[in-house]
Amino acid sequence: MKLVVGIGNPEAKYRNNRHNVGHMVVDELQPATRIKGLVIKKSESFMNESGSFVKKMLSKYSSVKVSDLYVIHDDLDIPLGAFKIQFGKGPKEHKGLVSIYEALGTRDFWHVRVGIENRQQALGTRIKGEQYVLEDFSSEERNVLGGVVKQICNQLVS
Repeated sequence: MKLVVGIGNPEAKYRNNRHNVGHMVVDELQPATRIKGLVIKKSESFMNESGSFVKKMLSKYSSVKVSDLYVIHDDLDIPLGAFKIQFGKGPKEHKGLVSIYEALGTRDFWHVRVGIENRQQALGTRIKGEQYVLEDFSSEERNVLGGVVKQICNQLVS
């Protein structure tokens, strides 16, 4: 059995934020819930408290091993339009993932790393990551993201 969890922030005001790309992928994956052996969940906790939700889901679906957990999250280390699915490897810094690492006591699960980095350097200034991830995707970025989300979904259900 495979457990797929998209992490993000639960309130409507965060729906289109870059930090909520995990939720966006899960929304696209929902029709796949009919596939036997695949459980798809959207986190109900805030990003920085994702560990408690993931741990609760692993307890609820006790037949799922941590090594069969796939966590979908935003990643500033990867450019917009790209993604990586890697075992035990996440971005340099991500408070939602730190929460999961602490709750589970391991990093040994699948990281579905969705690139959101699209900041432009103008006049030597750059938006801080903490601010950038809480901004909404532009319509152009959403178009790019749509193709990536479909690719991710195809890989997760195959």
